[in-house]
Amino acid sequence: MKKRSAKSLISTSALLLVLSAFGMGAGANSAPKDAESLAQLKGDFNFQSGKETTVIVELDEPSIAEAKSKGVSQSKGNLKNKRGEVKSDVLEKISGAEVHKEYDTVFSGFSLELSEKDVPALLAVEGVKAVYPNVTYTASVVDEATPVSQDNLKAEMFDSAPFIGSDDAWAEGFTGEGVTVAVIDTGVDYTHPDLAHAFGEYKGYDFVDNDEDPQETPAGDPRGESTLHGSHVAGTVAANGGIKGVAPDATLLAYRVLGPGGSGSTENVVAGIERAVQDGADIMNLSLGNSLNAPDWATSIALDWAMEEGVVAVTSNGNSGPNNWTVGSPGTSREAISVGATQLPYNVFTASVDTAGDAEFPSAKVMGFPSDEAILGLDGQELEFVYVGLGGPADFEGKNLEGKIALIQRGSYPFVDKSDNAKAAGAVGAIIFNNIPGEQPDIPGISLPTIKMNNEDGLKLLAELEAGNNTVSFNTAFDREVGESMAGFSSRGPVVDTWMIKPDVSAPGVNIVSTIPTHNPDQPYGYAALQGTSMASPHVAGAAALVLQANPDWSVDDVKAALMNTAAEVIDPTTGEPYAHNSQGAGSIRVADAIATDILVGNGSHSFGKFVKSNGKQVEKNHFEVKNLSDQKVDYSFDVDFGKNNDAIKVSASGNTKVNANSSKKINLNVQVDASKLEAGYYEGSITVSNGSQTVDVPTILFVGEPDYPRVTSMGVYQDGDVFTIEGYFPGGAETVDLFVYTSNEAGTPGVYVGDIAIVEDVESGFQTFAWDGKVNGEKLEAGKYYNVYAYATLKGQTDLAGANFLME
Repeated sequence: MKKRSAKSLISTSALLLVLSAFGMGAGANSAPKDAESLAQLKGDFNFQSGKETTVIVELDEPSIAEAKSKGVSQSKGNLKNKRGEVKSDVLEKISGAEVHKEYDTVFSGFSLELSEKDVPALLAVEGVKAVYPNVTYTASVVDEATPVSQDNLKAEMFDSAPFIGSDDAWAEGFTGEGVTVAVIDTGVDYTHPDLAHAFGEYKGYDFVDNDEDPQETPAGDPRGESTLHGSHVAGTVAANGGIKGVAPDATLLAYRVLGPGGSGSTENVVAGIERAVQDGADIMNLSLGNSLNAPDWATSIALDWAMEEGVVAVTSNGNSGPNNWTVGSPGTSREAISVGATQLPYNVFTASVDTAGDAEFPSAKVMGFPSDEAILGLDGQELEFVYVGLGGPADFEGKNLEGKIALIQRGSYPFVDKSDNAKAAGAVGAIIFNNIPGEQPDIPGISLPTIKMNNEDGLKLLAELEAGNNTVSFNTAFDREVGESMAGFSSRGPVVDTWMIKPDVSAPGVNIVSTIPTHNPDQPYGYAALQGTSMASPHVAGAAALVLQANPDWSVDDVKAALMNTAAEVIDPTTGEPYAHNSQGAGSIRVADAIATDILVGNGSHSFGKFVKSNGKQVEKNHFEVKNLSDQKVDYSFDVDFGKNNDAIKVSASGNTKVNANSSKKINLNVQVDASKLEAGYYEGSITVSNGSQTVDVPTILFVGEPDYPRVTSMGVYQDGDVFTIEGYFPGGAETVDLFVYTSNEAGTPGVYVGDIAIVEDVESGFQTFAWDGKVNGEKLEAGKYYNVYAYATLKGQTDLAGANFLME
């Protein structure tokens, strides 16, 4: 939506409000005089509100992992004492505050419930380093789960595990045996026959119900909907039964940090990361996230220190693509392996149908099929078709479908069940027509070759049947093959503040078939297709298990570099060119190549950072590390390519580039940027490293001036009686933020501009909240109606818009 025209602007002079009316951070209210000694406030809170909130408190005292990394003596006992002192001080100064969870291994601190108005007092407590909001994390997928018939399963997760080279690794004896993978998610159905082998007596921990039973949320939980996400993720990692995961002999631990409906919070996610490290996990997978493009949150800090403790942390990149800057925490982590989603190569088939009458069916398309041969087998055939209503079991009673086509209407039953029922009745194919306007989805793993059509064409086909034209002819043909491609929903980088490329790698994440609980006592164990970066991430976690089994002495950085250095470049089928680094990372993982590599380069990608000199040449020094895994000394060659910008960006390696056998070495780089030849923005390139027999392309990125990151994201509006809180995330702050209201879209009718709320100047970076009385032009908005509140943020010549919908109560 575009901002209203200048003619509709109300005079800004009457709307320019002072910050004190908004509660915009510690500086906007009565903070202690020595403000420089205050703890850092990473989120933002309405200090005028008495509403209860939960925060994550980080202490000055280092965690066990941080202290070990810095060579500082630290013990759990000492940390417990220090934490106890801070807790006592907090509880003494803040009436009604309550400590929830406590952390010491990869994060030093605790979660605390308190009134928002008491946050300034918390910032002033000695020993408190930073305070973070307890943000919501979700196990998000792009579409609802599509059940897959057990009769139509292929053992190796259909195609995704073999595609990344898992079967080649299995053939070499690498199946994940002896490697433990923690699934930090919605819990796992450890009783599923495909997963039971991977669990020992100790299953993990449930941080939602605080017990040692990390089972998925069951149906009927009064707190919210049942879940299946964690079981699907676990199956991708280590299933071994009806399907076979990437690392079928790996050991699993489950940590339930997301509860009913697949939603959770920072305090549980950090606790899950801590417990996984304490329990001795080798790898952890977090297929969860939010929309915050920022690296410095409690979850990211915990992941970074988990990596330092030797646990390979793998996380999904998010499902907010395809625009740049859409990666969300914890995919923004500095150290963890962030994963984007690809779609596997697939064949496209065309289909058309005809009857003896005059009707035409232009919407007919292929919905799904069990094999290429099955869909092509319909070509040229004329077969009788029988209408079976919604395709439930009772709809087939008394009807002869043997060798015929089932005509089915959408509704009531999953598509795969309709197909299974038709197959059981003897049908050789199906036509499913929609019960509403629009096109139906494609369905993987369906048991019969199935054609879909819209509601209009389906009703015409029914009319043909009533007229006595009860046969249908098919034309099906191979159209083209589409290679592996990036999923449109996969979030893109880069990351604000660290200016890193994200994702790090990509893996299959579209229509991934894996294990689920059905929550049906009569048939409790099932399979379903899901899509999202949540599905891509466990492919990488499983691949890391294979790599670690093959190379047990490798560090977490070695594993990450191996997966990135050997990834295959993903080509955009619409352009024939490689996807940008911030779409695919280093590429799509190839696990057998990662196991066999003789060279490891850096952390797999490289950022040269920001160059802010407005004109002329700026020269900086940089470096990255090369590890020689061979038993011979190697002289490496280096070539840095920024394409058409090579005349403005010049990078050269300096010093000796020879690396001894089984050794590593830092390679120094000189970087010269002539900003007068470049527009502000970021530039992608590659560093090609060769040892003569193997070549590694390292994605690299360089920023000139102020990048084009969005000036505002993640809007929300919250009502508490007559007080409203407008929240937004401003990655770099804003010179001005214009807040205004539209009516919400209804039945396709565009929203209508209502009026301005305020224009606020000099907004600091990060989360900011604005107090509002619910009035526009002095009048209270009408109760019972939906509205959209928008923030129009401007910084250094760029303006961006974000909005949130809310119901006026």
